Amino acid sequence: MFLVTLARAAEPREEPTVLQALDAAAIRRWAAVCVRSLDAQRDAIDGINVFPVADGDTGSNLLGTMRAALEALLRAPVDERSEVGAALTVLAKGALAGARGNSGVIVSQMLRGLAEALRDIDQAGAVDLGKALVRAAELAAGAVAEPRAGTMLTVLTASAAAARRVRSGVLHEVTAAAARAAGEALVLTPQQLDVLAEAGVVDAGGRGVLVLLESLVTVVNERDEPVVPYSTSVQSPVAAREAGSAEFGYEVMYLLDSTTDKAAIELRDKLGQLGDCVSVVGDGAGLWTVHVHCNDIGAAIEAGVETGRPHRIMVARFADAEGAPTRFGRARVVVIPARGAGIAALFRGEGALVLEIGPNDEPDVWDLLNLITSTGASHVTVLPGDEGLVGIADEAATRAVAGGQDVVVIPCASPVQALAALAVHDPARRSGDDVVSMAEASAATRRGELVVTSQDAITWIGPCQAGDLLGFADGDVMRIEHGPVDAAMVIRGACAVVDRMLGAGGELVTAMLGADAPEHLADELEKHLRSAYPAAEFVAYRGGQRDSVLMLGVE
Repeated sequence: MFLVTLARAAEPREEPTVLQALDAAAIRRWAAVCVRSLDAQRDAIDGINVFPVADGDTGSNLLGTMRAALEALLRAPVDERSEVGAALTVLAKGALAGARGNSGVIVSQMLRGLAEALRDIDQAGAVDLGKALVRAAELAAGAVAEPRAGTMLTVLTASAAAARRVRSGVLHEVTAAAARAAGEALVLTPQQLDVLAEAGVVDAGGRGVLVLLESLVTVVNERDEPVVPYSTSVQSPVAAREAGSAEFGYEVMYLLDSTTDKAAIELRDKLGQLGDCVSVVGDGAGLWTVHVHCNDIGAAIEAGVETGRPHRIMVARFADAEGAPTRFGRARVVVIPARGAGIAALFRGEGALVLEIGPNDEPDVWDLLNLITSTGASHVTVLPGDEGLVGIADEAATRAVAGGQDVVVIPCASPVQALAALAVHDPARRSGDDVVSMAEASAATRRGELVVTSQDAITWIGPCQAGDLLGFADGDVMRIEHGPVDAAMVIRGACAVVDRMLGAGGELVTAMLGADAPEHLADELEKHLRSAYPAAEFVAYRGGQRDSVLMLGVE
């Protein structure tokens, strides 16, 4: 095998061919690859659309815009002998006429910038493309009334700057640098927009820009299928509009002609008084695309009539999207932060997703948030299983809800309560009914615990010293055994706590043995129950927790 490998390595290999310049044929292939790539990644992009209000159609809008651009190019009298600028001009006009949503409008301006920079050029080389990408970024930024860092504009600007810095004069090095910089900028978008960080996603529009640049890399490297060496893998919840405030219920778009540049600027100001996400952008030849989110549809259209001739008017009501099929990968999951490897394994065995917290680790809200958002579930039930974890569970849930997920935290002060809740979980039930059943099961489970105290303290039944064994029933100290602690003391204390708890009734006793529990503790406790409470069932698990010798649950 070693000799064969050497022989193959010695054989001369053909160097892969790459384009030295972009011509009209390359632009046509690029548009086609963009459409194929956006079609393949539409759901993934739709699913990470959370800024600034959750939506779920950025991928669909980008795909619709590029399809319109490609169709315009295929219908136009542009052949392989045409100038690259001429092909891009047709592509940009088609994108503008068929632009969908904010992202579509921005892409149409990106294409227009490329067309303007490469006008009257037969073939575009590396230097030409670098300049054109800078112009594309400038026009795209001009399409947005209030640009924000961490969006598709940021990704496009970073790619243009990187392409402009390449001095080699080699086309594929320019496209590779642009795509690489776009990928790096995309990864940083959660650091620039809090809502992205909280949802655990990158910007959806920025991801779309990366797809377009990756498609260009594919064409320049003369591949048939898209190559995506710079892609960023993301998972996350779906979102309810592509951009803008939830205050406005409608998206209004139309094409506008028979107007002037000055009138178009005035129209942008008028629409800004009616709503948000306003863009009024042109193709440089008298055609404008108008976009606004508002409540007064008539006023938005009337403003267009006063400015010029609106046509191809489209109105969408955001509330209608509520009935659309969900793009979450699954319907419902249960998430549990847990201390102790044994407890974590127990919950995993019952089908829950677990954030295992090590004995020396501090619980982190971001770790839990990342787990919640990465589930891809539309509804998440969180069972903290520890009084010290309820706070981070609440905060993580609040942030995940802001990103579009339905997250409910069921208060559980002990793993035995979380286990009881998980036991009645039924994914076939309505989510609301299931949450109620789990909450009732948790609340109905009384909890007990044996802990070796690490410091002197005063309890309501008397003082204790470091090294004493404390028995708890439902959070209250009910027994103090003065140390040093031995196996007999632990067994005696466990039986006393169970007696106190079963005094109020109960049919099932659950024991979770800590890392320091005596070897025969479960056997001795079961023997005591069989003698004193023969009707009670008993089950024991090796929890492995370090903070308590024994945890008990009574149902």
